[in-house]
Amino acid sequence: MPDGDRGGGGSGPTPAVFPWGRRKVLLLNATFEPLTALSLRRAVVLVVCGKAEVVHGDASGLVLHSSKSEVLVPSVIRLSTYVRVPYRGRVPMTRAGLMHRDRYRCAYCGGRAETIDHVVPRSRGGPHTWTNCVACCAKCNHRKADKLLSELGWRLRVVPAAPRGPHWRLLAGVAEADPQWLPYLGEPAA
Repeated sequence: MPDGDRGGGGSGPTPAVFPWGRRKVLLLNATFEPLTALSLRRAVVLVVCGKAEVVHGDASGLVLHSSKSEVLVPSVIRLSTYVRVPYRGRVPMTRAGLMHRDRYRCAYCGGRAETIDHVVPRSRGGPHTWTNCVACCAKCNHRKADKLLSELGWRLRVVPAAPRGPHWRLLAGVAEADPQWLPYLGEPAA
């Protein structure tokens, strides 16, 4: 439980339910190279077992308590020993990754993006790739339908490209990156 929420009786503070599954922690190699974003539960286990150390704690200063010890809730942890990463594959194209790449902005009007659109529609042979998919608002997606941009006289605000950089692989599945992660990612993440 978070610090200060351990109440025994009925009139004390109510115990908070901690969002173990949703919270992500940045895992760094011993050389401070970003490896992945993992669950809070897994991060705490690595810290308690001595396999990692807390580099940055939670901004709010939350502390987890057990009967014999306490652990600062981490935001960034670093492995105690170096782990060799043999291969870095391509960044998988996911909805979350695409929205993150386009910063949740419609590629056509610049409004708030809610859906994904294929620039060359799939019905016309367009591939499902980073270079053919863009974030799009529902209104533009409906108006475009299965037409080409040249048929509508539309232009893209930004040419879609596959994301590059070591941080994209680990951020593709993370909805919101903690601001404390930015110094370790090497490039702007948002």
